[in-house]
Amino acid sequence: HVQLVESGGGSVQVGGSLKLSCAVSGYTFSTYCMGWFRQAPGKQREGVASIDSDGSTYYDDSVKGRFTISQGNPKNTLYLQMNSLKPEDTAMYYCAAARGAIVTMAILWESRYNGWGQGTQVTVS
Repeated sequence: HVQLVESGGGSVQVGGSLKLSCAVSGYTFSTYCMGWFRQAPGKQREGVASIDSDGSTYYDDSVKGRFTISQGNPKNTLYLQMNSLKPEDTAMYYCAAARGAIVTMAILWESRYNGWGQGTQVTVS
């Protein structure tokens, strides 16, 4: 049973940076995808970034060039480095896990992930 615990959220000024962490346990699959999603008030949860077990990374256009997803060594921690933050980045950020591979077209689709953390709030003002 996978457990995901996010940390690192907070309040930051426009243009600032934050680094989110997600502690992963109970996940031993050789093929997987890990991702960061976010949900702003009144909006649907959306995919932000993902990394697969080969180390390939994928980003939503809204964060390309500003956010970086990575894994620790050993791979039991997922990170999201967020730079040049904007007010529209304000949201609850969730770590997610998926067993097996996901086709590129769907890699930021919420429905493809079945393990979720409780979220960490990021506020940019």
